[in-house]
Amino acid sequence: MKCQHCGQNEANVNASVIVNGQRMEMHLCNSCLREIQGNMMNQANNFFSNFNQGQNPFENQFFQAGGNGQTGARTKQQTRKREGLLDQLGKNLTDSARAGEIDPIIGRDQEIKRVIETLNRRNKNNPVLIGEPGVGKTAIAEGLALRIVEGTVPSKLLSKEVYLLDVASLVANTGIRGQFEERMKKLITELQERKDVILFIDEIHLIVGAGTAESSQMDAGNILKPALARGEMQLIGATTLKEYRQIEKDPALERRLQPVIVKEPTLEQTVQILHGIKDRYEAFHEVNYSDDVIEAFATLSDRYIQDRFLPDKAIDLMDEVGSRLNLKNSQQDANSLQQRLDEIVKEKQEAAEREDYELAANLRYQEIQLQKQLEKADDSEKVTDVTVADIELIVEEKTGIPVTKMQAEEQKQMKGLATHLRGKVIGQDEAVDKVAKAIRRSRAGLKSKERPIGSFLFVGPTGVGKTELTKVLAEELFGKRDALIRLDMSEYMEKHSVSKIIGSPPGYVGHEEAGQLTEKVRHNPYSIILLDEIEKAHPDVQNMFLQIMEDGHLTDSQGRMVSFKESVIIMTSNAGTGTKKVNVGFNNTHDAVSTLENLSDFFKPEFLNRFDAIVEFNELTKENLLSILDLMLHELEETIEENDIEITITSAAKEKLVELGYDPRFGARPLRRVIQDKIEDQLTDLILESESVDKVHIDVEEDEIIVKQA
Repeated sequence: MKCQHCGQNEANVNASVIVNGQRMEMHLCNSCLREIQGNMMNQANNFFSNFNQGQNPFENQFFQAGGNGQTGARTKQQTRKREGLLDQLGKNLTDSARAGEIDPIIGRDQEIKRVIETLNRRNKNNPVLIGEPGVGKTAIAEGLALRIVEGTVPSKLLSKEVYLLDVASLVANTGIRGQFEERMKKLITELQERKDVILFIDEIHLIVGAGTAESSQMDAGNILKPALARGEMQLIGATTLKEYRQIEKDPALERRLQPVIVKEPTLEQTVQILHGIKDRYEAFHEVNYSDDVIEAFATLSDRYIQDRFLPDKAIDLMDEVGSRLNLKNSQQDANSLQQRLDEIVKEKQEAAEREDYELAANLRYQEIQLQKQLEKADDSEKVTDVTVADIELIVEEKTGIPVTKMQAEEQKQMKGLATHLRGKVIGQDEAVDKVAKAIRRSRAGLKSKERPIGSFLFVGPTGVGKTELTKVLAEELFGKRDALIRLDMSEYMEKHSVSKIIGSPPGYVGHEEAGQLTEKVRHNPYSIILLDEIEKAHPDVQNMFLQIMEDGHLTDSQGRMVSFKESVIIMTSNAGTGTKKVNVGFNNTHDAVSTLENLSDFFKPEFLNRFDAIVEFNELTKENLLSILDLMLHELEETIEENDIEITITSAAKEKLVELGYDPRFGARPLRRVIQDKIEDQLTDLILESESVDKVHIDVEEDEIIVKQA
């Protein structure tokens, strides 16, 4: 049988086609099949169906050309709307601009001007917008479309149309060898014929390797190279600095593209951008953004949201605050209330007709309530004013950093912070005061914006409360003693182990894993960092903290900048305390100088000079140990409270315990060991030997500590 299309070749394909809702059987040859298939790819409403046996790649499938009654005779409006492959794979940004679907672009005049200058070139007129994520690269392409619609571009560009190409759709359904190349060829041919089209590819680095097959270099980038070099088509790309390196690996493709650097806008430019788009968000969320609120969006997002860039993070903050207030103040709309009211009135009339007066009275009550709600809904159509406090609350929830103004309870806590710390850290009033003042300055908003909240070096003999003060401070601020980032410096004694703080460098094991310090601070910027016994660590650890204590940030192995501006950095050391020089007299200033001289033997001067304060911890006296003993016994009481045991102790027993546990060289730690030996061991024997123990009395008999049942 001959082919029904050409009438010359033998028909070897039996196709079933639906045209205008009618089913037709066709016998075709392979060449006519390919021709019809090519024509149908450019027609949005026609698809093949019911393919049987043959040697064409599609011969083992059934194709059906679905029709809606307009397959062969589309209207002119449809033809204009879906002209070819570009309309199927892309979106016309110029049409979106005409329809008002694109927000106004503010403050990018220089970048748009640079793009227009590149597009005006004769050859290699393909600008690529390069910048960090969120700085507004895509917005510049949308701004070009807006200017074309407004007519504020050179005459050469007035008739241009900007199309956004979807690379995923370009590659989709091209699983058979040659399909992707054929689609790319048709796309390039269409772009060469339609001189009025400017193709915009967001994430342009995707074209490198897109559509490539095994053992083939025929990807989208290589196919586009000839057309880009000759200026036969115009293209705008957008990608980040990091991903642009993929294009730089292909110098032949890179030289055809002209980079346009898009920098992060300043705070003033961000405020202008927010003023330009606030009308859209006010209408969407039914809120009102004042000038002070707009400035707060820019300043608070820039200061506290670290991992992202302006203006994206400021716009997101504005959107999120508007969304929350819109949900918070949303009421049932008047239409639904009116509809329900009409239903209740109808039900009430039916109940009255049935003489069901009890139901009618109940419905009458519901009717009155709905009428009141309807009146409120009509009155509540006014917009809600956004306040700076609303923004601060959102920022605090997102970052964990206390941004909101102090309430009365927190003000009271900050006022009594030093007193609370002194009650738990005995005999170190100077250290407590310095740390408490730094926290209070930060919470009152008076700290430096470029440095950590406070950086302290606690110096003193062992067992005097250096680490204890840090734990108590964490408990006061966060409610838990272990709510701090603690690094044991014995893990960082070797040079190669220092990299664990920021992560392993590229090429080393563990590069994909985050740094032990930087990752924790990145997720919890408001934290206390404790570096215990800093003198153990390799000197490179000190070098890392030079920048942290001065500039408030550090870059990890992944290239991310981690902010330490909301952290408290505390380092402890007992370096130099064992060889402290003896000074004559009671000159405290001379004592401080002597301590600094001793530390200079262990630390570099530039390292010591970065601290806000070097706090010397004093040796504990017997009076201090009596107070510490009360704290330790209170901990013991809390421990055995589960067994319903009450402890009483005499003053003589306390003095005896202090006498046994007092050693100026070792601080309070010997006292804890004495409590274990003299009290806890006897208490354990008493609990195990007796059937029930309710009260325990501790006293001194014959110069020995005695624990007995009361």
